[in-house]
Amino acid sequence: MSTDIFCKVIDNYGDIGVCWRLCKQLAARGEVVRLIVDDASALMWMAPVFVRPRLVEVIAWHDVEGIETPADWVIESFGCELPESYIVKMARQATLGKALRWVNLEYLTAERYAEECHLLPSPVMQGMGKGLTKTFFYPGFTPQTGGLLREPDLFERQAKFDKTAWLKKQTIEWTNERIISLFCYEPAALPVLLAELQNSGQSTLLLVTAGRATQVMNALQVISNKTLRIHYLPYLTQEDYDHLLWASDFNFVRGEDSLVRAIWAGKPFAWHIYPQGDDAHHAKLGAFLDAYLAHADAVTATQVRVVHQLWNGIIDSENRPAGHTLLDLHEWHAVSFMQRDLWADQLDLVSQLRRS
Repeated sequence: MSTDIFCKVIDNYGDIGVCWRLCKQLAARGEVVRLIVDDASALMWMAPVFVRPRLVEVIAWHDVEGIETPADWVIESFGCELPESYIVKMARQATLGKALRWVNLEYLTAERYAEECHLLPSPVMQGMGKGLTKTFFYPGFTPQTGGLLREPDLFERQAKFDKTAWLKKQTIEWTNERIISLFCYEPAALPVLLAELQNSGQSTLLLVTAGRATQVMNALQVISNKTLRIHYLPYLTQEDYDHLLWASDFNFVRGEDSLVRAIWAGKPFAWHIYPQGDDAHHAKLGAFLDAYLAHADAVTATQVRVVHQLWNGIIDSENRPAGHTLLDLHEWHAVSFMQRDLWADQLDLVSQLRRS
C-alpha cells in the first residue's frame, strides 16, 4: 500500500510532529509513504532520519504537481485541504476503477463529538472531487475513537531507558535533584512556578526546551539559586524528546504531540493547551481532564484540575484554592501510570487507521 500524507505547518511544530510520527510508523509497517508539506524545515532537527537514506519521501507542497499518481491512501491532516490538481488526479483514478481511501485526520480531543463523528463518510457532491468520499478519522481516548499514536515497541524501549546515561550524553549535570521539563507557550503562571521552585525545600533541575519556553524564561530573566538550577536544551529529535519526558519527574507539555508523549511517559504532567480566542480550549481541556482523572480519587482530581486551570490562565494565582501549589504531586504519579496502561490497552491509531 502507498500513502500520501498532506500537512500544512500552521505554527509551532505540532502538525508536522504528529504527521512525521505517523509517517514513520506507517513506513515501519511496510507502507510506501510520501509526506507533502509546505514547510519541512523542522524535520532537520526533529527527525535525523530525514537527512539519511529516507524511509519517507518528503515532497514540498509547491512540487505536488509532479506527483503523477495519487497513493492508495490519501491522508489530509487537520483539514489542510488538498491541492485541486491532486484531487483531479484522485477523481481520474476513481473513474478508472482504482479504489482510493481519502481520510481527514482530525485534531485530538476527548470531547463527545469525536466519538459521534469518527469514521463518518463525507461524499463529495460537487467540484473537482465529485464522486469521491472523504472519511473523518478522530484520534481519541475511548474505543469509539481512533486511539492514540503509539509505536509497537514503545514500552520496551522505555523499560530499557538509562536515565543517567542519557543525561550525561546531553551534557546535563545531575546530582539526584528532582527533574522538571518545561515545554510551553507563555503561561501566566510561570512566575508562580519559578517562585515555588526557588523557595522549595527540594532541589530542582529545570530542563527548558528550545524555542518559546526558552524565550519566555529569558524575558523573565530567571537566575538559578541553590534550590533551582536551570539548564537550557537545544532543539531535540523526537526520540530525545521522549527521553526527556522519561528522565523527568514532572513534565510541562503543550499542544497535541507532546501531550500524547507525556501520557505514554507515565509521569505527572501539566498540559498547556493551545489557546483560542473564544476560549473554546477551556471545554477541550475540561473534557481531557474528565477522561484523564476518571479513576482518580477526589483529592487528587481536584489538585490536578487546579494545576491545569492555573497553568492555562483559567484561574489566576490570587484566586486559586488555599493550599494548592503547582507541584503538589500527591497521588499524581499513580494516576498517570494507571491511566497510561488503560489507554495502552486500546488499539493504537495506526492499527485502527489501517483497518478503517
